Amino acid sequence: MKTVRVVIVDDEPLARARLRRLLTRVGGDAIDIVAECVDIDELLATAARVELDLLFLDIEMPGGDGFSALARWRGPRPKIVFVTAYPQHGVRAFDVRAIDYLVKPVSAERLRDTLDRASAGASPAVEASETEIAKRLPLKIGQRTHLVQVDRIDLVLAQGNYLEVYADGATYTVRGTLSDFHARLDARAFVRLHRSAVVRIAAIREIEPAGSARFRVALRGGRHVYSGRQFRDRMEALLHGHAPGGLI
Repeated sequence: MKTVRVVIVDDEPLARARLRRLLTRVGGDAIDIVAECVDIDELLATAARVELDLLFLDIEMPGGDGFSALARWRGPRPKIVFVTAYPQHGVRAFDVRAIDYLVKPVSAERLRDTLDRASAGASPAVEASETEIAKRLPLKIGQRTHLVQVDRIDLVLAQGNYLEVYADGATYTVRGTLSDFHARLDARAFVRLHRSAVVRIAAIREIEPAGSARFRVALRGGRHVYSGRQFRDRMEALLHGHAPGGLI
């Protein structure tokens, strides 16, 4: 079995030590940690003199983030795995062809999946087209980040400071505002029908009047939502077969 030459980049000594222990435990003799770096300048200097196959890269670091390190990279890149406490950069990570995105604290089981993906060659995320990558939305649930297919999201409901995202039979509860979440979606495919509801247009099964300029919107799977009076123009556009694109 070919030994994988690994570099760890993180400005926190404890984080580097924990990842080193996990890699040694999970990867065994197949892993050779050839260097540890504390910032991107040290990383780039190391990469110029050391051959490496796999890079575990933090995002937020003094002097520049992990993405700026990749922008300054010279020559062929190794396989990239981001390891960070910040889940919101997931889509951007796959845009730069990362093979995985780990949210701290990383478990041994999750790291094993990453090493399996690295040893298998290009990951599905790397092989996917940029259009496919853009259709995956990172949702932080506890310590995990779920990459949800955007075209499987049917409904997003605002509940106070949280959002309930209904996608492919599952419900994800995330913190945030509906306006910010909607801004991350394609306005041609999703429409806001109420101050607390965004719906994927293709998921709408039936629309019926509910009085007082409101409508009852039935979705596939049996869910329904009522539109708000101030969103009547969007409902009229849907009733006439027009996608109310750009209306947020």
